[in-house]
Amino acid sequence: TSVFEDLGYSIAWSSAKKAGYSGVAIFYKFAPICINKEIGFPIFDCEGRLLEIEFNDFILVNTYMPSGTSGAERQNFKYAWLDCFFEYVKTLVLKKKQIIICGDFNIAHSTIDIHNPIANKNSPGFLPEERAWFSKLLDLGFYDVFRSLYPQTVSYSWWSYRSRAREKNLGWRIDYFLCTETIYSKVKLMKYQREVKYSDHCPLLMEISPIK
Repeated sequence: TSVFEDLGYSIAWSSAKKAGYSGVAIFYKFAPICINKEIGFPIFDCEGRLLEIEFNDFILVNTYMPSGTSGAERQNFKYAWLDCFFEYVKTLVLKKKQIIICGDFNIAHSTIDIHNPIANKNSPGFLPEERAWFSKLLDLGFYDVFRSLYPQTVSYSWWSYRSRAREKNLGWRIDYFLCTETIYSKVKLMKYQREVKYSDHCPLLMEISPIK
């Protein structure tokens, strides 16, 4: 972390109690009003799935949502998390501040966001209940930044390590930037950096003009 601190960043992170399991981090340069690492339920908070930083002009939320791919128990865990996260976001909206939510949602929202929607119609991450939940979240007043800017563009953020999926571009778009209207109006750039290969995901880049 010293490299980033030398560049002038402070670092906040929330990590799972289980070593190496999950976690989120935010690097920032301006002093926040507050930092929150909890959604309010120990069953979720012990997995490091939320980090919220509130500034004077906006709130930034970084999340790593459960996948549900390991079986029915974890899928039910995921549904419970989605319900709690939705209620949590509703409380943020009541603060009347601009909001950015980013991270790995482990949900492909629309058929354009997955390479084979027919074959994957019963796959965790593309289940009707998950997709409906995503639509409900957007209805709280959020833009899916990439999809709003590029309604017909196919771009993925995750590829399986199997069957040369990345080479063939057989992917899913499950990582997002969501934001409220004023921030959306200031977006200068939004892209998925498929060429950057640090993991089975690729980085997302969003640039915005100053909010004030």
